[in-house]
Amino acid sequence: MEKEKWLKNLFNIVTIIMTVLIVIFIIYGIRLGIFKDKNILIDYMRKFGVIAPLVFIFIQIIQVIFPVIPGGASCLAGVLAFGPVEGFIYNEIGLVAGSVAAYYLSKIYGIKLINSLFKKEQVDKYLNYIRTNKFEKIFLWGIVLPGLPDDLLCYISGLSNISFKKFLAIVVLGKPFTLIMYSVFAQVI
Repeated sequence: MEKEKWLKNLFNIVTIIMTVLIVIFIIYGIRLGIFKDKNILIDYMRKFGVIAPLVFIFIQIIQVIFPVIPGGASCLAGVLAFGPVEGFIYNEIGLVAGSVAAYYLSKIYGIKLINSLFKKEQVDKYLNYIRTNKFEKIFLWGIVLPGLPDDLLCYISGLSNISFKKFLAIVVLGKPFTLIMYSVFAQVI
């Protein structure tokens, strides 16, 4: 029991520290304009040289956990900055990691966290589905199709009966379809 309490306290401390760092990064990014203009984001990424992929993956993780950055814009920026193959890989890694974090954050902190991040009407709409057997299908389509609230659905999944194994399979296997669409779109631009 003592060890579990210590681990939970450690997790809470790390979560608080990471949250503060993420908020600082988001404020910094907003001031630079990297979340509003894909060209500014691409230029910002390139300044990091060989660690640019790690910075981009971190941004993708953050944009899932704190949905203030338009996901489609950052996915497109990844493809434009790193090319279709590397951009796809970095997008997939960041989005899967962020989705897993969202799933577990909602398991730990519950509906209060979700309501603080998303509009109540939208949350209520998708919460109604977790009481039915339709949620897994809605979650699958939300992950596969661009433009749907996939970040919100990852959070809602943490409140649902969906197992982590099934959640992870849907995210890992479903995200590539969206990313391929962004890669194709990026090549057309």
